[in-house]
Amino acid sequence: MTSGAEGTWSYEGYVPGDEHLREALCTLGNGVFATRGALPECTADEVHYPGTYAAGCYDRLTSHVAGRDVENEDLVNLPNWLTLRFRPRDHRGPADWLHPDQDRVLEHRTTLFLDSGILERSTRYQDPQDRRTAVRQLRLVHMAEPQLAALRSEFTAENWSGELDVESALDGTVRNAGVPRYRDLNGSHLVDVHPGFAAPRHITLRCRTRTSDLRIALAARTTSPDPVRAQVVDHHTGRAAHLLHLPLTQGRTVTVDKTVALYTSRSTAISDPLWAAVDAVGRAPGFDELLASHLTAWTQLWRRAELDVPDEAGHILRLHLFHVLQTLSPHTAELDVGVPARGLHGEAYRGHVFWDELFVLPYLNLHFPEVSRALLTYRHRRLGAACRAAHDAGHVGAMYPWQSGSDGREETQRLHLNPRSGRWLPDHTHLQHHVGSAIAYNIWRYAEATGDAEFLHTKGAETVLQIARFWADRAVHDEDLGRYRIRGVVGPDEYHDAYPGADRPGVDDNAYTNVTAAWVLARALDLLDTLPAPRRVELAERIGFDGGEAEAWGDIARRLYVPFHDGVISQFEGYEELAELDWDAYRKRYDDIRRLDRILEAEGDSVNRYRASKQADVLMLGHLFPPSELGALMRGLGYELDDTIWRRTVDHYLRRTSHGSTLSGLVHGWVLARARRAEAWNFVHEALIGDIADVQGGTTGEGIHLGAMAGTLDLVQRGLTGLQTRDEALWLDPAPLPELTGSGYGFTIRYRGHWGVRLRLGPGRVHLTVPASDRVPILLELPDRAVSVRPGESCDLLLPRG
Repeated sequence: MTSGAEGTWSYEGYVPGDEHLREALCTLGNGVFATRGALPECTADEVHYPGTYAAGCYDRLTSHVAGRDVENEDLVNLPNWLTLRFRPRDHRGPADWLHPDQDRVLEHRTTLFLDSGILERSTRYQDPQDRRTAVRQLRLVHMAEPQLAALRSEFTAENWSGELDVESALDGTVRNAGVPRYRDLNGSHLVDVHPGFAAPRHITLRCRTRTSDLRIALAARTTSPDPVRAQVVDHHTGRAAHLLHLPLTQGRTVTVDKTVALYTSRSTAISDPLWAAVDAVGRAPGFDELLASHLTAWTQLWRRAELDVPDEAGHILRLHLFHVLQTLSPHTAELDVGVPARGLHGEAYRGHVFWDELFVLPYLNLHFPEVSRALLTYRHRRLGAACRAAHDAGHVGAMYPWQSGSDGREETQRLHLNPRSGRWLPDHTHLQHHVGSAIAYNIWRYAEATGDAEFLHTKGAETVLQIARFWADRAVHDEDLGRYRIRGVVGPDEYHDAYPGADRPGVDDNAYTNVTAAWVLARALDLLDTLPAPRRVELAERIGFDGGEAEAWGDIARRLYVPFHDGVISQFEGYEELAELDWDAYRKRYDDIRRLDRILEAEGDSVNRYRASKQADVLMLGHLFPPSELGALMRGLGYELDDTIWRRTVDHYLRRTSHGSTLSGLVHGWVLARARRAEAWNFVHEALIGDIADVQGGTTGEGIHLGAMAGTLDLVQRGLTGLQTRDEALWLDPAPLPELTGSGYGFTIRYRGHWGVRLRLGPGRVHLTVPASDRVPILLELPDRAVSVRPGESCDLLLPRG
């Protein structure tokens, strides 16, 4: 159960079965590294998993699975800096180290303070000798000094006197073992682990990753303002520890502070990670001063991401925003990293980068554009790898990988485990080439939101043009249809990776893939028209581009094939020939059919035989494009898509989707907010509680779903407001959802040099405040009129009745 006032997230009682979920949701981070909310006295086992992950720190290992060698790159579980265990000692001798699974837990409470990025735990233990010991701990991963973390522990002897033994350690014996279905895979990434000490109160640990050869170093300082009878620095294989013996009398509290510095060879402005860690922890101030600067940094973050949504929905959205901010903070702007689909919160998806930035960047563009630019630069740095991948596949342009990690090669596994059947199966999701369209889309929307022409005309143009080139090469003209077709792909649905009984993977003419490819080609042509002439010459010289290609792109963009059946957009060519699934029968037979693909495979069947989708596929078009833009896009392809056809299409897929992804509820709620508002809330609500209620059945404990969390924020920011940033203006066309927004809601944005622009929407009205600056006025476009608002002014406008 969660509880707590606004700005906190709390768990009462110790429930072993809930620990993995709580650890993920109580993760603390700063964009550089993050640590799960595990109890410091616990090591990794079936109940606890104290992982620490640094952005972009990957390693590649080979495992032998199902009779073959498979290679996987993982976000590495770094040495555990958190370790701190304790035990009472009196005339009866020492107890075992206190542990929630071995001793009686009288009370337990964990509270996450969202406003300040602090995790508090309070526990009362009773050991077998009936000694009662209370512990309260405050933890932070420093938001201002991103290599530092700290843990304050306060111990109280409730009914005994004697000594308290406290062992503070750095543990390098950890491995990647946080996802049960990966445990057949090699997870031993850390080698050459060397514990040491740098001063009487400082311990160190250095190691490297096995294949990528990243050097990792930690240094820890453990102190107490209370008298310490003795302290010993202890070294074991792979582990450095500092043991303190503190006199403790009944009713008295003693405090122990642990300060840690973590550096890797990817850290900037250092020569050696170990020297940097030792120097940083030696210079770090005490806990109170660290806390003060940490709180200041969080205050500034919240000011830039102000969000005011009422009631429970607002509480959950604030949690989502918290996790977005500590995964992709302003520090991210200095790193070469992408958007990890599961945050820095666990090992699911191996820490890889998918298409989730499609749901993340639209939010960041209007709050932290420098972070968006850095994430897009991550893609541009891997443009060469994408072009080589296309060449190796017999194509031109850029073929971006569905799963990306350190260097831009395709990281999608070729085998995946079905935990229901225990079988390892071929994985064809690398055919989701639509990820390239997502990258181009993000570049275009970023430029619209920020006006960053420099990026658009340089890195952005190179990336978009090479993606357009790939789509033009993949499109093959069909003489019978008189249209272009794109064959052998997998769409966002992911269930359908082949036709029934086919000897090759992929499906043909996935509607989402083809429509977004047409959009990319059209935007590439727009970009070529607006590029400064010298820059266009440079691009032609750099990538070998010529005018004949542009002419072909225009033809393809107008004549890509989009299949229809029964008056609705077909998910792909041949979709209408698939069998209908008996949905009611499967819902009765199984408690949860979200992962219908696994159920059917375990039965000896295949989801490829059925009209059944894991998540939004065709309907993703309604998420990316406002109704007017989608209609114009389809007309440009020679198809009519009016409200009647779109609503019929929505109804068709709504009845045939199992929602096996946290993104599914989000997209359906977004689309239904305009297509059929009365049904939108159920899906929006599922998107809101997706992680906190772990609706996908145990997956959140392996890492939060960052795209879904950021997507709910963008739903409030753009989906329900109809907010668009195009044609040098802010456009609003609200679609209120009272269950979410109540009588009104508001947020601030950063728009083209205007900081802290405040929007407040209520029933039938919108209020806009533009802080004073030297910027030009903001043009606000409403459905029935346009208004110009100067810096230092506010306006209160009535909205037209819809």
